[in-house]
Amino acid sequence: MKQLIHAFLAGLLLPVAALAAPARPNILFIMADDHAWQAVSAYGEGRHLIQTPNIDRLAHEGMRFDGCLVNNSLCGPARASILTGTYSHINGFYNNGNCRFDGAQTTFPKLLQAAGYTTAVIGKWHLETDPTGFDHWEILPGQGIYYNPVLIRQGQRVRHPGYVTDIITDLSLDWLKQRDTNKPFMLLCWQKAPHRPWEPALRDLDFDHDRTYPLPDSLFDDYAGRGEAEHNQNMTIANTMRLNEDSKLTVPPDLSPEQKKIWEAYYDPRNEAFLKKNLTGRALTEWKYNRFMHDYLGCIKSVDDNVGRLLKYLDDTGLASNTIVIYSSDQGFFLGEHGWFDKRWIFQESARTPLLVRWPGVTPAGSVNKDVVSSLDLPETFLETAGLPIPERMQGRSLLPVFHGTTPADWRTAFYYHYYEYPADHHVRPHYGVITSRYTLSHFYKPTVFEPEQKAIANIPDDYWELFDREKDAGEMRSVFGDPAYAAVQTKLMQEVFRQRVNLKEPAQDDPKAYGSPAR
Repeated sequence: MKQLIHAFLAGLLLPVAALAAPARPNILFIMADDHAWQAVSAYGEGRHLIQTPNIDRLAHEGMRFDGCLVNNSLCGPARASILTGTYSHINGFYNNGNCRFDGAQTTFPKLLQAAGYTTAVIGKWHLETDPTGFDHWEILPGQGIYYNPVLIRQGQRVRHPGYVTDIITDLSLDWLKQRDTNKPFMLLCWQKAPHRPWEPALRDLDFDHDRTYPLPDSLFDDYAGRGEAEHNQNMTIANTMRLNEDSKLTVPPDLSPEQKKIWEAYYDPRNEAFLKKNLTGRALTEWKYNRFMHDYLGCIKSVDDNVGRLLKYLDDTGLASNTIVIYSSDQGFFLGEHGWFDKRWIFQESARTPLLVRWPGVTPAGSVNKDVVSSLDLPETFLETAGLPIPERMQGRSLLPVFHGTTPADWRTAFYYHYYEYPADHHVRPHYGVITSRYTLSHFYKPTVFEPEQKAIANIPDDYWELFDREKDAGEMRSVFGDPAYAAVQTKLMQEVFRQRVNLKEPAQDDPKAYGSPAR
């Protein structure tokens, strides 16, 4: 009889104990594609290009990270690293050209799903294979398109009328409303915008009222004081940016007749005025820069508006108090600095990415963190917040103590970076190095195996190093490698590079598939 009574009492007490235990937080991870930190107004830096009030809200109500870095500044590799918590040489996804993500490997969505979370990814995937570890997935094929896009829903292709940023948000909200509410959720809302070709929502075409944007100081950089890689890239606004598709002299093919009328009503008179001027040289580059800023920032306006929609849903449903909201980008982006657009480089505009985190009761409102952190740390963070062990395979570190404002004494002071893809698409030479709060050290090298381009590679100058002191040279305009005044710093950072290569298990020679396909 005693045993029956004890069993009965235990049955009564278990639900009470379960209710008393803190609920595992929901996770909403919003990620844009190519959203430069310079174009988030919460950072208060740069040229004050745009106001992003909804994204800024996360900074006001949570924590802004000023030193968040990526390990390989390219869309697919960055996403593979975020999913796995590993560098490219571990997860096998080096470039956007010939890599396919191995969905059998350990990812944080799989681990959260196995631990009782309901999981979903909606939006840009760009990893060539179907998502794994998700109860629901709805992704763009490849890069996707901005207007009337197709999304692949659990293997079925469905075309959606409208604008891609709105649609990804609509589908994310639909999933949140229909999810299993008995489980905590983890939703990856991964936007396409503001990726090239930077096509704004039609409602936002006149959002900046023909503003003339301030020019970056290095728009006409001559790359003096730096090496062969900077001189021989192919990613300048002046020479690489295409007038037709990039600068909107042609109409996108995916518009409906009604959408096309709105597009032409805005762009046609402005394009006619431009063509009459017959601009050349610096004047043409400045015009292309301003058109680029209009289109790129117009895309960001829509992203910000849709972040607002997601935050409102959390508020209206009472979910905000127990939901971690993360806003970030897969990497940074050049907005005319050094005359460039795109990413890829170890330099700050490229390797640094926005990271804003709101977790009520954990991240102090309005706080700013300047530690050297990384998007590589996010998987470990998600797992620890869910009370799960972190696999030894993962190479980042949980940000949970940092969220609490207590950065561990042994936190990293230097972060290792490695970019591979060459020569497509922008002829940025492979390089690796370390970034600290003050210095950037990089080693540019010849690809070791690349049969279709052996002749071209044979003509690349010998390997070389560059060192930048960003405290004195914020724009990374002049390498001080070899300067006697920096001898001690140079030696220390080179030792750090080699130490990290060993610790991260980086092979002495790159995988033959690391550089991608030259034919793209």
